Amino acid sequence: MNCLKKILVFVCALASISMVDCTYVNAEKLTNETIDFYDYWKEKYIVQDKYVTDDTQYYVWYSDTPYSDNNKWVEVTVSEAHGYGMLITASMAEYDNDAKEIFDGMYAYYKAHLSETAPNLMAWQQQDNGSAIVNSSGTDSATDGDMDIAYALLMADSVWGSNGDINYKQSAIDIINDIMKYEVNKEDWILQLGDWAYWTANGDPDYSATRASDFIMQYMPVFAEVTGDERWLNVYDSTYAIINSIVDEYGTGILPDFIIKDSETGKFIPSSPEFLESEYDGYYYYNSCRTPWRISMDYLINGNQDAKKFADAITSFISETTKGDPSEIKAGYKLDGTPIEDYDDLCFTAPFMIAGACGDNTEWHDAVRETVVNYGEDVYFGDTIKMLCLIVDDGGWIVPENKGSETISGDVNTDGVFNIADVVSIQNYIIGKDILKDWKAGDINNDNIIDVFDLCSMKKMILSQLK
Repeated sequence: MNCLKKILVFVCALASISMVDCTYVNAEKLTNETIDFYDYWKEKYIVQDKYVTDDTQYYVWYSDTPYSDNNKWVEVTVSEAHGYGMLITASMAEYDNDAKEIFDGMYAYYKAHLSETAPNLMAWQQQDNGSAIVNSSGTDSATDGDMDIAYALLMADSVWGSNGDINYKQSAIDIINDIMKYEVNKEDWILQLGDWAYWTANGDPDYSATRASDFIMQYMPVFAEVTGDERWLNVYDSTYAIINSIVDEYGTGILPDFIIKDSETGKFIPSSPEFLESEYDGYYYYNSCRTPWRISMDYLINGNQDAKKFADAITSFISETTKGDPSEIKAGYKLDGTPIEDYDDLCFTAPFMIAGACGDNTEWHDAVRETVVNYGEDVYFGDTIKMLCLIVDDGGWIVPENKGSETISGDVNTDGVFNIADVVSIQNYIIGKDILKDWKAGDINNDNIIDVFDLCSMKKMILSQLK
């Protein structure tokens, strides 16, 4: 890992204000367009499990087909949808008086539908069989759903605190630790496709396969901070190495749905057709359509320059290829930019609003937003991605604050004092021989990078103590 590129997580933009004030600032930023769309989204997609009578459980309905006597069963939701719903509900807490009840009901639903492999991860799909909502066959997890559920719980801790009936923060930590254990390849330090890949071994194509839509980069430093597990920064750096290599090779910023490791070169490359889902698995399709939102958020919130490089590349490509008309964004591309479909789709269009917000082309960004806002009624996937992108674009995304003890400047080993031992620790860290228990304490220059300049500052602090 290049320690000069370790980006420390940004906490709440106004960390000095109270928890209530922080959520109020979030609500103040939401536009009427976003609030109005939330009312529509909530009414259409939030559903209570009618079969559960001793508890209140909610889920996000993603199917166009309700159960009827003509069905043996109907698929009703997936962990991806559930994570989205929890993110949205927590984000709208200051506006919606029912948000906490719904969120807690979604938490109860998550706890009732766990994976068979990992104790704190969610089974990826549920179905209505006419008498109950049950896990579909193959009750393993999907990585993005698990990541979103964990982050949403950290949001909930920021909004409501964890002293009530649900310890949101501890539940989030339990999920994050299970993601690290069951869904991270610890040789390449990449996110795997789900906890089912835990049972694969090096050499199996699934072992080193990853999905670009799981590259939710902004979460990783947050996960590292809240758990104290620096390995999340390994995943952070390794994932950006993959993103950069594909951006550099193709120049479009387009990432394929699935990425595999070439057994001969060791390079991460687009998968072959039908690798997991369709003939377009190696193209930019209905998984990767989310990447302009997922990756670009890390620049908007953390200022990561690799995220900006990606956002600039994909914005430049799409604005030029559409001649500045967002309605011409197509539902899928080859990595060289050739369209693979001749129609548009909201789930492809909305994420470009977030990538566009990273650059100087405000005319393009505003055109995309206008197209998204006025798109009209869509299905679960497009509407839900639109909802999330509007929250982010408004500046209303909640960045969880780690409410730990007060940081002592320079106390990187967290023993309660700053002394020569901390100087030795940060020196060893820079040369790759040590880890830091508190990275923020070592960022003396407040530039969100741990480097030799911080080491020099710490040495000056030691000398001033001796005077």
